[in-house]
Amino acid sequence: MTTPSSYPIGTPLHPWGAAEIAEWRARQVKRRSYADEVLQPIESLRDRFDVSVYGALEYAGESFPLLAVRSRGWRDDLPVMLVTGGVHGYETSGVHGALQFLRDHGDDYTGRANLLVVPCVSPWAYERINRWNPDAIDPNRNFREGSPSGEAAALVKLLAPLRDRILMHIDLHETTDSDESEFRPALAARDGKVFEPGEVPDGFYLVDDSDKPQPAFQQAIIDAVAQVTHIAPADASGEIIGSPQVAPGVIEYALKQLGLCAGITNARYTTTTEVYPDSPRATPQQCNDAQVAAVRAAIDYALAHAAG
Repeated sequence: MTTPSSYPIGTPLHPWGAAEIAEWRARQVKRRSYADEVLQPIESLRDRFDVSVYGALEYAGESFPLLAVRSRGWRDDLPVMLVTGGVHGYETSGVHGALQFLRDHGDDYTGRANLLVVPCVSPWAYERINRWNPDAIDPNRNFREGSPSGEAAALVKLLAPLRDRILMHIDLHETTDSDESEFRPALAARDGKVFEPGEVPDGFYLVDDSDKPQPAFQQAIIDAVAQVTHIAPADASGEIIGSPQVAPGVIEYALKQLGLCAGITNARYTTTTEVYPDSPRATPQQCNDAQVAAVRAAIDYALAHAAG
């Protein structure tokens, strides 16, 4: 067992205060460009989609516009399909998978569905390849009214008018080796707890909603992604990241109760993807392709069963 003393910030078993958060924030270095890698590709889509600014984040003199991409010719009689990525800024294929989906397949659903895609929910964290925002808050435990996370609050506000109209929401994530080497130790240190090491699953898996599971929907996505990359096996305890595997490559969380992004709306079909980019069996492009395959399968299934 590893204790929080292995993390370089804070006092073991004492939650962080403002000084520790400031020290953590000072260690975060910009490593890539949201403007070049996200905003610019979105701008290139303006001739095919409607692009809107749904908010802006201001952090220490830096400004990050938050962009949403919608189907052109939005129709109220069509179902709404929601795709979100970059809730955690270090989960790269979520962002680039969403952009690749729009570029290569967004037009496939013209006249069949309204697409709403938010490729990068957390731009500050994207640039720093981090999980948290500058206040050491994880947006993906805070998607609720009155959220302390500006990233989460902006998305909740954007989706509020559509909460009951969205048929499908797929949230694109990754599980990485850095979860065990950095982010979970940092979480334990921040909260004044003991760090209990876990096991990073090698492969793709999904998180269904335990309050309203849709096993056939999840299976359709797993089947599609299996054509692109390998599906994560359960560990020796029959679990994936500490949760029982309910079907090959599928676990369940209480999405709304935990304040997770995929629980924002009342969509019938919801899922969170988890790609493993550190696998020796997967390239970065395969990770992006896996996200695209998941999005396409999710939309296709929801359309085929919309009247069900």
